[in-house]
Amino acid sequence: MQITVVQETFPLAQEFTISRGSKRAADVVVVTVTDGAHQGRGEATPYARYGESLPGVMAQIATLGDDIPGRVALQDALPAGAARNAVDCALWDLAARQAGRRVWQLAGLAPPRPVVTAYTLSLGPPDVMGLDAARHAHRPILKIKLGTEDDIPRVEAVRAAAPRSRLIIDANEGWSAALYTDIAPHLARLGVELIEQPLAAGADDALLGLPRPVPICADESCHDRASLAGLADKYDMINIKLDKAGGLTEALALRDAARAQGFGIMVGCMVASSLAMAPAVLVAQGARVADLDGPLLLADDRRHGLHYDNGHVHPPEAALWG
Repeated sequence: MQITVVQETFPLAQEFTISRGSKRAADVVVVTVTDGAHQGRGEATPYARYGESLPGVMAQIATLGDDIPGRVALQDALPAGAARNAVDCALWDLAARQAGRRVWQLAGLAPPRPVVTAYTLSLGPPDVMGLDAARHAHRPILKIKLGTEDDIPRVEAVRAAAPRSRLIIDANEGWSAALYTDIAPHLARLGVELIEQPLAAGADDALLGLPRPVPICADESCHDRASLAGLADKYDMINIKLDKAGGLTEALALRDAARAQGFGIMVGCMVASSLAMAPAVLVAQGARVADLDGPLLLADDRRHGLHYDNGHVHPPEAALWG
């Protein structure tokens, strides 16, 4: 097999802001693996929060050389993260094309169905977030980016502008334990259904024993199955992202292990194209919450992109992936 690794950039429809900063484009790594007759692709987004960069991820993939391992051996050849995700998803795509079947069939999964997905509102002043919410009030789930001491007016503005939408929020590690304790009851009053990662991953032991009027979901605190042991009694749910887990192989295993331990499942994404979302749609089957809106935030998606309608994201066509 031969492997090709390239960087691609997708401008965003508008600036996207979270508590850690803003971006205007999605910079991704695309891996293509070919056997000469068939080729498979995978996409990943390096994330600086986890010490990743475009050159670093591409260098990690280059260590594989020309002897590309199979999916099982790959789990040991590369650590969990964006590099392994891109290669793993490319290998799944290649295997499906070689077999003339779909990835869900190879993985022993039920035929995938459309999934309701959240739509993310960028962090900003309350009036701006309210206007954004009004434009998207038809969507069934809105995800609100937060992470400051002044977050309640933001949620109130969104709730007023989108009274029928379900609300979930993501603090991106931006709160202290004291701030969480103060804010959480107000979020419950406003009908928020989920709080993602309120405290920094390294400081989330402070959640032990605190009241949870709204379910709490681990994002930065949960990467792969090795993370699960440290999450008990702190979180109600976990957010599975293929870029954290290191590919579809581990993401499916993480989903099964987390469910067996009583965690609810959320499946999320980085800001990326439909090629990155496609395998995540398989993981999101039956999840309590899906947040696979990455392509909706782009100015233009790639060809054969995922189909979105009525708040749903549909499974990928074979022309795209899998």
